[in-house]
Amino acid sequence: MRAHQRNQAAAELGKPLSGWRLRCYTIIFEADTRAGRAFDIALVLLVLASVALVVAESVAGIRARHGAWLNAAELLFTGVFTLEYLLRLASVRHPWRYARSFYGMVDLLAVLPTYLALIVPELFVLVDVRVLRLLRVFRIFKLHAYVAEFSGLALALRASARKIMVFLSVVLMVVLIMGTLMYVVEGPEHGYTSIPTGVYWAITTMTTVGFGDITPKTDLGRLIASLMMMLGWGVLAVPTGIVTAEMTAQRQGRPSTTRSCHECLSEGHLPEANFCRQCGARLPPYQRDAL
Repeated sequence: MRAHQRNQAAAELGKPLSGWRLRCYTIIFEADTRAGRAFDIALVLLVLASVALVVAESVAGIRARHGAWLNAAELLFTGVFTLEYLLRLASVRHPWRYARSFYGMVDLLAVLPTYLALIVPELFVLVDVRVLRLLRVFRIFKLHAYVAEFSGLALALRASARKIMVFLSVVLMVVLIMGTLMYVVEGPEHGYTSIPTGVYWAITTMTTVGFGDITPKTDLGRLIASLMMMLGWGVLAVPTGIVTAEMTAQRQGRPSTTRSCHECLSEGHLPEANFCRQCGARLPPYQRDAL
């Protein structure tokens, strides 16, 4: 019974990080050590090279002359990224949690298109999704200001998500009403053949895009269009104000690092922190090389 309880507790806590797994985690997921920075720099260079290879392969002349070399290089890149992805899974306490995270999905998409292309060759162009991995560039050169601003923006967007959703719901109601009104006022003879067409016109007008493929012809319709265009200025300003207010409220001026939690993989913990500010798990000792 006790052995079962210990096994259940270990399953809940995840695999302990120590020895080579802890060292591998620090190098792969953090960038406050020389080895971690070197790993991230090498990774970004490989991503850039692999994306450049896919772009070059799309040129018929280059593909005709160097097709065999390009295919071999792509297989090499895929092998390296596959090994790196497996090392990430092996070095985290909760592999499934990492695999479902944003960066986990990006890392998987970096290798998946090549394998899928063996079945459906047209999917090879999706390899360009690897460029998303360049989001890690903020951690590479210890750009604390950029890391802090990136984290602040993410927190502000998360905090203002409900307000923005409420705002968008109001906008959707407005464009539905205005689109329906334009359908009634202008009618099919002026291009407003249905309510969805009127809603399409309302969206393009309110967002100040104005393709011009559908325009009102009556005086009342032009008056409504003028009101929609003026309303569009306010529509663009409101979400910006919401996010800006949240960013202002969350400014704390604390130092930012790439120190991450082994439980929830959240980053940016203070050097002196003992527990994760997201999930409350105990943090391992902070590992950092002097600059």
